[in-house]
Amino acid sequence: MNSQPPEPSKPRVLACGDTALAVEFGKTMDADSNRRVFALDRALKAAPIAGITETVPTYRSLLVHYDPLILGFSELSDRLAALLDQPGTAGRASRHWRVPVAYGDAFGLDLDDVAKAHDMSAAELIRRHSAPRYDVAMIGFTPGFSYLRGLDPALATPRRTQPRITTPAGTISIGGIQAALQCLAGPSGWHLLGRTPARTFNPRRDPVFLIEPGDTVTFEQIDAAEFERLERLAEQGETIAELVA
Repeated sequence: MNSQPPEPSKPRVLACGDTALAVEFGKTMDADSNRRVFALDRALKAAPIAGITETVPTYRSLLVHYDPLILGFSELSDRLAALLDQPGTAGRASRHWRVPVAYGDAFGLDLDDVAKAHDMSAAELIRRHSAPRYDVAMIGFTPGFSYLRGLDPALATPRRTQPRITTPAGTISIGGIQAALQCLAGPSGWHLLGRTPARTFNPRRDPVFLIEPGDTVTFEQIDAAEFERLERLAEQGETIAELVA
């Protein structure tokens, strides 16, 4: 019986207009594809290619923006293929963030409904949601919006049938098999479990983006009084989220 793991699928290079291409590593949001995305992104940062203006890692593909006056699609595709043929790039040490969250009531309007849907208490839902060490799979939708992989399967919940036009800054939510940390106020069809005072995006701060793809996150429950205290500090520019590794 062959116990060898299956060979990873061959990446596909797809044109995205005349100034970008995507290197696609799979068709599902699996951990292996996500790791391969990060590996290629790191390789390009370690050995920059003239003409590339930006890279955007996602769950299963890397979007590469380039200047077509400097670099053509075919040449860039060939150079990316050469990088992909090299041995795997060593990963950087993953940074781990502890993020404070006030759950339920006005902070998490959907907490009780989600708990009832899964036949568990609100306290059990909070315990299960705050237990995992989540992987930051990508940043997107709005600045600082962190898509998190690692939600307890027992909490997987289809998205709302009626999305909200606006949800508060700092919302902590779940949708399907994903969890999320939302920095800015905005529309959402996800279920709101709580809020964090931490600002993962702040254009007046260095760094502008606090949490990056490839980092990990855990949530720590706080009460309303602590939220208000930390919220005041965040408004003054304090980081709030704690870098623990």
